[in-house]
Amino acid sequence: MSRAFVNEDAEGREPTYNLPKRDDPRFDEAAAWALIEGWNQGDLHGAELATGYSWGEPVLRPHVERILARAEQQSDERIAQLAERFLNRQPRS
Repeated sequence: MSRAFVNEDAEGREPTYNLPKRDDPRFDEAAAWALIEGWNQGDLHGAELATGYSWGEPVLRPHVERILARAEQQSDERIAQLAERFLNRQPRS
């Protein structure tokens, strides 16, 4: 794994993802946030495991588009950048 995506300051602490139950209608929105936050914290793999979704998952696009709009409105450049990366990812073959 590239050192650019490793959070060396984490000192063994794993991020926690407070997700609703999978059958909760808010799950996909929370999963989209978890993937964005996971990448931002250097734990994309953990976020993917916690949500059951992969980065770029098409079903999450509407949620990530809302995250992007909110980030742009709030001038949160980092979250906007990550949301754009999510939306531009090509589907896996």
